[in-house]
Amino acid sequence: MPNITLSIDDELLRAGRQYAQAHDETLNGLVRKLLAQTVSNGDSRWLDECFAMMDRAQAHSGGKPWNREDLYDV
Repeated sequence: MPNITLSIDDELLRAGRQYAQAHDETLNGLVRKLLAQTVSNGDSRWLDECFAMMDRAQAHSGGKPWNREDLYDV
């Protein structure tokens, strides 16, 4: 497998390593997986569509912040 060199700032590298470790992954494996997901079969289109749907809904919180508990209040 070919090697590549990436330039990443120290804080991003630290955070990436912590994230990978917390998910039982290597940083190398994480980057490989994220790159594959991003470029494979246009799978990233679902995210663009999610944002487009939010824009079309034209909903507004009126400046009220939400928290996790608010989302479950019925």
